[in-house]
Amino acid sequence: MRSRWWHGALAVVALLALLLQLWIALRVPGHPHLTEPGRIAGGSAIERLIRVASFFTIQSNVLSLVVAAQLAIDPDRDGAAWRVLRLDALLGIAVTGIVYATVLAPIHEPKGWQETSTNAVVHYVMPIGIVLGWLLFGPRPRIDLRVVGWALAWPVAWLGYTLVRGAIWHWYPYPFLDVPTHGYLRVVVNSALVTVVLALVAAAFYQLDRRLAPKIDANARR
Repeated sequence: MRSRWWHGALAVVALLALLLQLWIALRVPGHPHLTEPGRIAGGSAIERLIRVASFFTIQSNVLSLVVAAQLAIDPDRDGAAWRVLRLDALLGIAVTGIVYATVLAPIHEPKGWQETSTNAVVHYVMPIGIVLGWLLFGPRPRIDLRVVGWALAWPVAWLGYTLVRGAIWHWYPYPFLDVPTHGYLRVVVNSALVTVVLALVAAAFYQLDRRLAPKIDANARR
């Protein structure tokens, strides 16, 4: 029962934050055209929505929302594809919190209660809540090396998408991926470092999943 309430609350909070983020994107100016890294303003309404969806942070929170909602319904959820989805949510949201706190927070200045509250949810509340929920409630074991391999496909694909899209539309979601500023060599190195961090986080979840006590809600299906 506690798992249901925990994940249900996270799903609601994430949904509200994501809807607010979309509302912010639709309200910011579309002109003049701007391509500053991380900036949502400066494009058509469709372009602004695409920019929002292109952030790793947003994708991680969407995955976390989906997983939390499913666990609120069935705390003992399982399945081959679901295991990959759950690990993607875990490693994605964990890396979101780590990278934001260590790299992006000093240069990010949210303004107004809308941006401040959304920022707090997607960068702090969800990373802490999703990881803590896994530690407290599981379900586990659910992670093996095959799951780790498949889970890493999404962030690698995101990096590829980001570089291709940036080359075409000249906009990048994060400063450390901004090719015009750093050049391709530096951005490739930065991408490789991010991939290493993702792999290390995935490996940490794999090890913890093996070593921590199994967590399955015996009452989930009753």
